[in-house]
Amino acid sequence: MANINEIFSILQMRDMAKAKLPSVMFDYLEGSSEDELTFDWNRNSFSKYEFVPRTLNDVSSIDLSSTFQGVKIDLPIISAPTGMSRMFHWEGEKAVVRATHKAGTAYALSTVSTTSIEDVAKESNGPLFFQIYAWHNQEMVLDFIERCKKQNYRGLMLAVDLASLGKRERDLRNGHGRPAVLRRNTALGALGKPEWLFNFLTKPKMRMANMVNHLPHGADALKVVDTVNAQFRADVSWKDAEQMMKQWNGKFMLKGIQCVDDAIKAAELGVSGIILSNHGGRQLDGAPAAMDILPEVVAAVGSDVEIFVDGGITRGSDIIKAVALGATGCLIGRAYLYGLAAGGEEGVTRVYDILKDEMERVMKLIGCPSISQLDSSYVRKHV
Repeated sequence: MANINEIFSILQMRDMAKAKLPSVMFDYLEGSSEDELTFDWNRNSFSKYEFVPRTLNDVSSIDLSSTFQGVKIDLPIISAPTGMSRMFHWEGEKAVVRATHKAGTAYALSTVSTTSIEDVAKESNGPLFFQIYAWHNQEMVLDFIERCKKQNYRGLMLAVDLASLGKRERDLRNGHGRPAVLRRNTALGALGKPEWLFNFLTKPKMRMANMVNHLPHGADALKVVDTVNAQFRADVSWKDAEQMMKQWNGKFMLKGIQCVDDAIKAAELGVSGIILSNHGGRQLDGAPAAMDILPEVVAAVGSDVEIFVDGGITRGSDIIKAVALGATGCLIGRAYLYGLAAGGEEGVTRVYDILKDEMERVMKLIGCPSISQLDSSYVRKHV
């Protein structure tokens, strides 16, 4: 098997992750809902655009620096919140946040992380954000907000696309929601993955780390999944978003916007950021890819609010295309999880190195020396 420095693309990193993980864990990472149409659309949406290169420009120095919610970052990429990261490597979120900040950008922690708000903050002094939900247990939500304030998190992302959990059929087949079946299938799949199995057996149990004081069984991840899933509300409204924004009183983004009308409402509400996302295809199969609605959203809300693209990114060129079409930047989730599974912190660092190299190469070849100079004249629909 190749070592991490012999990995030259995100899809090659995916193959390495698949080779190291039990099938149950890889399916959780890779799987989407129902027929996984939206998963494919996310990937294919970037290929709908081609570049319009300029030549004979001085591109000896490329500036990829940008901003994310008032924070200067070296790359227009943010590590998206992903749940249960210790499923893929025993260090989980700790490895990811260290690699993210080493790359000079921002990390967003998931509510359903396997490392707590406090322990992630101890790993690095780089910019941190937190993805939150409007759950039935308001006391728990307020607890998250106060803890994030205390640990100097820079902003919140309210996930707005979970009125119901998507039908993730790979997970259903593997036994998610049925602990005994899941344990059996995980054990069978792990027999041929000795490194993962050793760490699973010798490291502390995976827990819903932010909810240890709120859930039974010490928040044991395998035992409380149904309890956590029952917290998701189908009655979340714009008023709930407004109330949470006031409770936080800082940078506040909505993650999971999937149409122009909602983007306009979000801007009118006064959010500081809109994240166009379909949850990586894990919720509504048939939801649009973020890139497919990005130009309309940019036209509708203009520069009133920062707009980010989430989903399907496997190349640095994907990010350049999104920024050219008006995105402030992009979020990556699966891409860095591939790196995490393949090689822990070193693997995530390699993912960022690959994307940075590809972005710099594309910028040189299209004749644009700075991210700040990118605009829609550098791309067009592919005929």
